[in-house]
Amino acid sequence: VSGLIVNIIQLVFFIIVRPFSTSLYRKINKTVAELLWLQLIWLIDWWASIKINLYADAETLDLIGKEHALVLCNHRSDIDWLIGWVMAQRAGCLGSSLAIMKKEAKFLPIIGWSMWFSDYIFLERSWSKDENTLKAG
Repeated sequence: VSGLIVNIIQLVFFIIVRPFSTSLYRKINKTVAELLWLQLIWLIDWWASIKINLYADAETLDLIGKEHALVLCNHRSDIDWLIGWVMAQRAGCLGSSLAIMKKEAKFLPIIGWSMWFSDYIFLERSWSKDENTLKAG
């Protein structure tokens, strides 16, 4: 139920704020989306007690969450995006993180809708169809 409430709030701001100010909409949506996403992070991080280790040199660790980055998941599981969210949350940049997902993900109730409202990029896995989407990114 809480996820659906978040989606409704996102829809309201999408209709009322985004046509006039995309940047203001994104600032608001960042906070609203985190309300939902943090619940999933809690499930992974605390309830399921999954241990996540990040290995990097000291310089890279100091920069995490302080500048733009492109993080590629190796897609070794169906929840690699959720592990990415855990890492983004720990770095303090969960709300402003984006992902490139397969097109079908945006139709997933609650989570997919939240990703769509958050301007995630959805691909069809066909270069002829996705080239312009990626360039517009």
